[in-house]
Amino acid sequence: MSPYLPSSPHRLITFVTHPQLADCIEKSAAVFRSARRVVALTGAGVSTRSGIPDFRSRDSGLWKKYDPMTVASLASFRYHPKDFFKWVRPLVKTMIDAEPNPAHTAFAKLEQAGFLHGIITQNIDDLHRKAGSKRIYEIHGHLREATCTSCYQKRNAKSLIEAFARTGALPYCDLCGSLLKPDIILFGEQLPTIIVSEAQALIDDADLIVVAGSSMEVMPAASMPIPALNAGAKLIIINNEPTYLDIRADFVIRDDVADVLPMILQEVLREPKETKRLVSNQ
Repeated sequence: MSPYLPSSPHRLITFVTHPQLADCIEKSAAVFRSARRVVALTGAGVSTRSGIPDFRSRDSGLWKKYDPMTVASLASFRYHPKDFFKWVRPLVKTMIDAEPNPAHTAFAKLEQAGFLHGIITQNIDDLHRKAGSKRIYEIHGHLREATCTSCYQKRNAKSLIEAFARTGALPYCDLCGSLLKPDIILFGEQLPTIIVSEAQALIDDADLIVVAGSSMEVMPAASMPIPALNAGAKLIIINNEPTYLDIRADFVIRDDVADVLPMILQEVLREPKETKRLVSNQ
């Protein structure tokens, strides 16, 4: 199968052959430059080049002893927290050591140059922030903070998470002594309502959505682009595997986002500096 799928019948642009990549990059960049408000929606595929595995893939080492869908559930954390921490420790160590890859850097530079209004990410690895991106909506949470399972005190978790990764010492509340839960969203757990609402409002106002490194199988992220698309927004998908939104896209690039996005960035920045479109953060 070609890495460049035909667009939806109502779209004007179709890319079906590998040699057309350069043309695809050029025209994708033109869409970036002409868009009023660009929003990125990113998934695990953005971070695999940084060494962080996609735990939904069964060839990932995270599947060897445990089913993440079970051990990483809220119910499992409540009743078998040691199993959760044993499973998640290698992943946490990897995330702490990971560095942003060219995809993260390209997103940050697009934002700095005024061509990206914000990032909605399903990742918990903090790599967008490390790369320099400012407007990030982490709808699946992050490891920077943790909440007590008894008194619900929220605290900075950086030192505790680093100690856990290094020694395996579980994080406990300094007020009541109960176990702390990292502020990441587990299966069966409600997503952060305010963050999700703000992210939806952001993407609803987009006239260009860039889906990068996401299979678009997990709600609510999977449905977030729909209102904007129905209102006429354009869509670029950069992902190694098919998504259900491919037929709605103006461009579908089946390739590693860490390779493709820097090429789009380079082409976008060819525009003369004096005509650069500045993006409002309001």
